[in-house]
Amino acid sequence: MDPLLYLGSLEVLFLVWIKGKGLEYVIMHQRWIFVCIFLLPSSVISDVRACIIFKMCSATSESEIFRTAKLRVECFHMLSNIFQVVRVEPLANMGQVTALLNSIGWTLPVLPELDDLTVGGLVMGTGTESSSHIYGLFQHICVAFELVLADGSLVRSTEVKNSDLFYAVPWSCSTLGFLVAAEIRIIPARKWVKLCYEPVCGLDAICKKFAEQSANKENQFEEGLQYSRDEAVIMTGTMTDHAETDKTNCIVALDYIPLRYYYHRHTRSIFWELQDIIPFGNNPLFRYVFGWMVPPQISLLKLTQGETIRKLYEQHHVVQDMLVPMKGIKTSLLRFHEDIYVYPLWLCPFMLPNQPGMVHPKGDGDELYVDIGAYGEPKVKHFDARSSTRQLENFVRDVNGFQMLYADLYMERQEFWEMFDGTLYHKLRKQLNCEDAFPEVYDKICKSATH
Repeated sequence: MDPLLYLGSLEVLFLVWIKGKGLEYVIMHQRWIFVCIFLLPSSVISDVRACIIFKMCSATSESEIFRTAKLRVECFHMLSNIFQVVRVEPLANMGQVTALLNSIGWTLPVLPELDDLTVGGLVMGTGTESSSHIYGLFQHICVAFELVLADGSLVRSTEVKNSDLFYAVPWSCSTLGFLVAAEIRIIPARKWVKLCYEPVCGLDAICKKFAEQSANKENQFEEGLQYSRDEAVIMTGTMTDHAETDKTNCIVALDYIPLRYYYHRHTRSIFWELQDIIPFGNNPLFRYVFGWMVPPQISLLKLTQGETIRKLYEQHHVVQDMLVPMKGIKTSLLRFHEDIYVYPLWLCPFMLPNQPGMVHPKGDGDELYVDIGAYGEPKVKHFDARSSTRQLENFVRDVNGFQMLYADLYMERQEFWEMFDGTLYHKLRKQLNCEDAFPEVYDKICKSATH
């Protein structure tokens, strides 16, 4: 049989099967088919298109200005090369930023792992990384924001100029204005990350070791993966220009990983979420033949979800990041274990400065926090998305913690503003006449307001 005729017959049979079962049924119960046939190729085409645009629009090699249709990175030096800043437009993503900066020997102090995370999303929302125990959240490495306000004016804000706006923008989810550029600190990069893996058993030992390592500023990178209540691996890293060749990319107690590979270590598997999207994604044959195509773009996954898929994931899947004080990490881990029972848990420490804005410690000084990330299917009996998440939200609020705003939030308005400090935010909303132009952040992201 002619190969084209054979492929055409298979395609016809596939379409007939979809018609018989219903597109919604196929997307819900056999989502991997839709992902592999449509979303993976679409993601590759999108990436190739972005690469071509970048090659066509880049500045000359002598210039310090790099451009794409959605990215402009302008490196400039201040204070006799002591202070360095990179100026980035909001649709620039972390994959683009590292590709440019690492190639000229620089990097961001805090570089969240997933390629598709954009500067705009990380500023208006938030972002954390294994270097955050030194530098804080993504917002804390930013030195200036340029925004278009409700009246159409363009305003630049820094810690000194328009400082109220500068501190109110993070976590505001574009409800004070539209971000058009951000200026971010950069630091010298090295070629490798020397990473040490340390298995730890016992909850008390895990909490003690993780807190000690997180408080050590000599560790440039620090994170943990907790595989059960009493089993975890704590990973500590430092940048270096030299690697021991016999330990390069070998998963042993000590590993040397190229810097950019380390930064995006969770990208291809979307942490460990890919196993729920493509069940055979870790099969050696699939990885060898199609591994270069993953992951499907998260934006495409969300775009093709549909209401049925969204509700299904909401009831049978958890994606949450809760930010809690390090001093209460044991109690927090026990609460995650009891309320949702999702493993692995991602543990990422970060320093939270005592600065104005929606998110800051309740005390007078800076405080070490930990981001507990839960991504997967809850194993607790009789799990209910609303009640279980509300239990977690109440706990996090009681320990002076915070919930990342990208996730499903079920808090009432009063509870939301008990968790977050709205003093400066509401002041700016009135001062900048935002109330008629933009929704309040609660109305934009909370389930109780949007449903």
